Amino acid sequence: MSGRVSVGRVGKPHGLVGAFFVEDASDDPSRFVRGARLYAGGDEAEIVESKRAGGRPVIRLDREVPRGALLEVERDALPDPAPDHYYVADLVGCDVVREDGVQLGRVAAVEDLPANAVLELDSGALLPLVDACVRDVDIHERRVVVALGFDGDN
Repeated sequence: MSGRVSVGRVGKPHGLVGAFFVEDASDDPSRFVRGARLYAGGDEAEIVESKRAGGRPVIRLDREVPRGALLEVERDALPDPAPDHYYVADLVGCDVVREDGVQLGRVAAVEDLPANAVLELDSGALLPLVDACVRDVDIHERRVVVALGFDGDN
């Protein structure tokens, strides 16, 4: 896989010198250590300050970035996932098929909502990324199989 993967988003300010909370932060704390490099709003930046507040990462970059800007890393910089595991970002572009073979579309985006992540299909359908819905994911074949009854019209 190539391209960039989101590891967070610029959140509300923290303090007076340009630090901010990282929203939707990656579970990997090494992404936000001092000296780490990432892309902020599409341009490369370096983390010059890093701490935690309220259990969440707070960082300051070597340049200003607008609130809401994506924080990303190159996909190739991520370690390979364990067998039978995948990065959620790798689902984008996968064909989505119901267990009975009916093609539902392709994954256009994966949205992280409060209850669970949701697959947004190119058809506009939304499918919950939960075991009751997603029966199989084959990243190599670029295919997601979903249970009967889940077709995005629910």
